[in-house]
Amino acid sequence: MEQMLVDVVIFLAAALIAVPLSVRLGFGAVLGYLLAGVAIGPWVLKLVTDVDAILHFAELGIVLMMFVIGLEMRIDKLWAIRHTIFGYGGGQMALCAFVLTAVFLLLGTPWRIALTGGLALALSSTAMVIAELQARHLMETPAGRAGFGILLFQDMAAIPLIALLPLLGPTVANDAADPGWLVSLKALAMLAAIVLAGHFLLRFVLRAVARTGVPEMLTAFALLWVVGVALLMQGVGLSMSLGAFVAGMLLADSEFRHEVETDIAPFKGLLLGLFFIAVGMSIDFGVLAREPGRVVALVVALVGIKAVALWCLAGRFNVPTGQRAYFALLLSQGGEFAFVVLAASLAARVIDQRLSSLVTLVVTLSMVTTPLLLLAHQRFRASRSSEDLTT
Repeated sequence: MEQMLVDVVIFLAAALIAVPLSVRLGFGAVLGYLLAGVAIGPWVLKLVTDVDAILHFAELGIVLMMFVIGLEMRIDKLWAIRHTIFGYGGGQMALCAFVLTAVFLLLGTPWRIALTGGLALALSSTAMVIAELQARHLMETPAGRAGFGILLFQDMAAIPLIALLPLLGPTVANDAADPGWLVSLKALAMLAAIVLAGHFLLRFVLRAVARTGVPEMLTAFALLWVVGVALLMQGVGLSMSLGAFVAGMLLADSEFRHEVETDIAPFKGLLLGLFFIAVGMSIDFGVLAREPGRVVALVVALVGIKAVALWCLAGRFNVPTGQRAYFALLLSQGGEFAFVVLAASLAARVIDQRLSSLVTLVVTLSMVTTPLLLLAHQRFRASRSSEDLTT
């Protein structure tokens, strides 16, 4: 207990020092959290060393963020953007995975590893992209809507991705393991059960909790609902963030929506910051020291390939010309769900531990590049605007 409190003090102190300084210098809050994680992590000050435990706990920040977004997204509104989700999301996943897989094959990578890497690296960071869009109030812009649709599709792509990995392994899958079609059926059945329970029972339960007259009970039930749904969805192969989004969407028509959103917001912000701190802590500088050239080349290749692919797709996604560079850079990083895919690939013996550590580092560093690239883009646009005014 004492050690946990010490860790909490370290996290809060690091955030209070690094984040305001980063914002003051124009780098944004996300980069501040990442640098705070690097500073207190196992490679610099070594104040906190159990990175995996912190990272798993900090994923609750992503869950609450997607829950709050779901609170503002009614089912009819979601249906209205179905073409954005499946059209834009499917197009982005297909093109980025194809190009990245092709690059791996050209480099002589075995096709199983190439396909796994292409699929894993085609995913973008939900936490980073949504945090950036919300900070700049760009969720309702064409770039924001297209980005959100792509991220939601990526979360739904969890079933086929995880089901595909055992088939890519060098050995036959365990006979006791469920076949891919059964995994998908269980996931769809769980999703249907949650939607039906939320539609017919949730409002009555909320009213019963509200009648107790204890305000914090409503917050407690909201946390129970979102975390419970997220865990149920994770149990059948779907991502926790997708489960949280569905949980929020089922509350969107409730008269308690605004009260729940107000109560959850502080938890979301702090835990999301903790997630970025944990990502910074997870940077393995040992791998970077052993293979610096390879790591840098892979990060540049990943970010560059995805940015170019997204730029090419932006026109088809109805993103205005002035927002296309921002849109491409915004989604150019690897995502946190790539860590899940890599862990599953390691378990299925598609990749080895050395390659998993290398790709994990590349994904993490690609996330670090996003706020830097967006800042450079912002300053470039500002300088172009000033030049236009003087001519």
